[in-house]
Amino acid sequence: MILIVDALNRHRFEPLLDQMFQLRARVFRDRMGWDVTVKDGRESDLFDELDPAYVLALDDDYQVIGCARLLQTTGPHMLSDVFQAILDGEPPLRSATMWESTRFCVDREALAGGRGRHTVARTTTELMCGILEYAQAAGISDIITVIDPVMDRILHRSDNAPYDYVGRTADMGKVRALAALIDTSQERIDRVRAFAGIDGDIFAIEEEVANVIAPPIGLPGDAYLREYCHQQIASANSLRERNAAIALQKALSGLHSPARSFDA
Repeated sequence: MILIVDALNRHRFEPLLDQMFQLRARVFRDRMGWDVTVKDGRESDLFDELDPAYVLALDDDYQVIGCARLLQTTGPHMLSDVFQAILDGEPPLRSATMWESTRFCVDREALAGGRGRHTVARTTTELMCGILEYAQAAGISDIITVIDPVMDRILHRSDNAPYDYVGRTADMGKVRALAALIDTSQERIDRVRAFAGIDGDIFAIEEEVANVIAPPIGLPGDAYLREYCHQQIASANSLRERNAAIALQKALSGLHSPARSFDA
């Protein structure tokens, strides 16, 4: 299922955004070797401070298994401010009806065995549909996205091929990158849905998600934190995640332990 998180509802879904930033660190730094900024196991950049819209793919337990970021092109965005080499001297495209999609990724480790209907391919195409359908509903006619050649091939295989490209393919550190244009037409949405066999509404109900991830009513704060730590330890997908959850548990325990008194 797909959940859209933006400046209006972000306060309700901070735990999911935290999972998203951790996923981005595992994918873009650890797996792909990109030169990105990671702090405390979370990848973010200055564009995350500009109130983008996040498209989150969630599994049946409301855990983040994929994500993408959408940002208006009328202000700062990656193609205009980071990937200028792709433009090859051309001015960046700017329009209120054209948004930029970046940081598209799925959690391959979590999906390796397939969680029911959730697989890498299914999650990837569901994310594509989420981007397109959210954009269409918001009056966005086109998406410009900075991708590598591998993602370009995935778009073609998913019947979601770009209708055009901007600038040229350029070397960006360890990877090559290009800027692709994708419309948000109903025809395109129908093609991607048909390719993936996706039927019905893919969007999660915000209230249901919020009720699952929010502290239960009446549960004391300390009890909720303890339960949260237990859940994080139990659901860890790697030794590093488990150790981080245990470290958090110990740190919280230390905060609530009786203060020591010292004689002068």
